[in-house]
Amino acid sequence: MLNTNFLFASLIWGSVGVGYFVYGKKQQSSSAMVGGILMIVASYFIGSALLMSLVCLGIMAAVYFLLKRGD
Repeated sequence: MLNTNFLFASLIWGSVGVGYFVYGKKQQSSSAMVGGILMIVASYFIGSALLMSLVCLGIMAAVYFLLKRGD
């Protein structure tokens, strides 16, 4: 389970999730904060690098559309 691809994907998506969370907290955007938390959780609990990447890309798209809809 702990191969290089999984560890690298977990590092990348967890870091992006932390960035989304910090951005959401500073901008007081609940959708970005929740998206960040979901990406962090996904990087911990999904065991496949490909599936983790697909889920996190879906979360990023959902946050993008939710933020654009709010404008």
